[in-house]
Amino acid sequence: MENGKSRKSEPGGISPQLHARQYRGRQPVRDARGTDRRGSAKVAARVIQHMTVNRRSFPGFLILSVFAVSWLPAQDFQDLGRTYIPRLEKNLKENIAPFWFTKSLDRKNGGYIINFGPQGEARGEGTKMIVTQARTVWLFSRMYRAGYGGREYLEAADLGYRFLRDKMWDHQNGGFYWEVDAGGDGRLKPKKHLYGQSFGLYALSEYYLASKRKDVLDFAVRFFNLLESKSHDGTYGGYIEFFNEDWSPPRPNEGSYMTGPGQESLKLMNTHLHLLEAMTTFYRASRLPLARERLLELINIESNAVVRKNLGACTDKYERDWTPRLDPEFARVSYGHDLENIWLLIDACAAAGVANHAFLDLYRTLFDYSIKYGFDGQKGGFYESGPFNQPADRLNKIWWVEAESIVSALYMYRLTGERKYRDVFEKSYDFIDRYQVDWKNGEWHATITPDGRPQGDKAQIWKAGYHNGRAMIECLQILKGK
Repeated sequence: MENGKSRKSEPGGISPQLHARQYRGRQPVRDARGTDRRGSAKVAARVIQHMTVNRRSFPGFLILSVFAVSWLPAQDFQDLGRTYIPRLEKNLKENIAPFWFTKSLDRKNGGYIINFGPQGEARGEGTKMIVTQARTVWLFSRMYRAGYGGREYLEAADLGYRFLRDKMWDHQNGGFYWEVDAGGDGRLKPKKHLYGQSFGLYALSEYYLASKRKDVLDFAVRFFNLLESKSHDGTYGGYIEFFNEDWSPPRPNEGSYMTGPGQESLKLMNTHLHLLEAMTTFYRASRLPLARERLLELINIESNAVVRKNLGACTDKYERDWTPRLDPEFARVSYGHDLENIWLLIDACAAAGVANHAFLDLYRTLFDYSIKYGFDGQKGGFYESGPFNQPADRLNKIWWVEAESIVSALYMYRLTGERKYRDVFEKSYDFIDRYQVDWKNGEWHATITPDGRPQGDKAQIWKAGYHNGRAMIECLQILKGK
């Protein structure tokens, strides 16, 4: 949807076990012997003060490296948390959550009303589209599971889950319709696109993790198997994306719900990015070996196939065999998608049991490109997009881009301990807090123009509380060491 690289040598001699504990943010960090390696700044200073280190001496450098990646991030996260945990919790609990909980629950028809104007004013029932309906099931489920809502949030998730199951699910052919009317009986866009299906799987998986209901997991497994049989591309990898209602191929030159005419057969980095997040959560829920196999395949795609190696950034459109389409209209970089890709890959590798440090060069490269061309160093925040190797030329700041950027920055700071990622987080969140959040009417403004004006509806079929709600939860989990 939401459509120059610096290098630092990695600290040597750190065990994979220590790295894994660090990037998950679990503190105290313990080595293989069970020793608490947090230390304090005073302890580290004493060690450095009383130890003469020859940088050419591997043992001495090893000791300093261990201290550098163990106690510094832990100490810094405590300091960072004292400042930002209260602000993030206020944003989540006083701005985002109450907006969606008080306004969106459709007690009459089921599911959610996602149709509110710039000041949050109601604009009628609206239609219901799989992407934002599923995202809102995910949001209420995740808030409940993370401890930011009581049983009422689980019940809100169930309201949306039942609408997905009873109204948006194709009981004849399987899969979710793209868009239905407010009551769910009118099938406005009945065809199947994997972008929407991915969020269906994401919602079912998260709702199971929150509710622990076996029938929900059974539904998710059945859906995963359907996607495996209907859309997985066993020849070239990834997933074929667009189908008729009965899962047959669309007509040539028809276009899809995500692309224009003649592009209905393309694979998108964007779709596979959201398949990655869905498969990560589904694997955590199901622990199915085939789900892990598909997760590893999606990790490979999002860390390799969609990355333009001579550019240091990702592009979105591909032929079925992953040949990139670099037509002039596609030769752009979406900074938000690249930054989102970084942290979703980190999380996917954690779920799959894959060491993230093998991917650090990629993560740094993608982040550096976005900083170089898409970051507002004066006010904070990232711009929307730009042409290859040139500064951004679409200078609006979009709510979801800003949300994903702070999560990515905090993940990278936890993983590397490098100060630049903390700086990006702080400056970007400060921009969000000052400009993007509507503290008067609730929720975040969709767009902030270059001259600082808010624009756009608070809720529509492409905008719900998933990006910014998730960003608050993820950042809080990291800062709290969870």
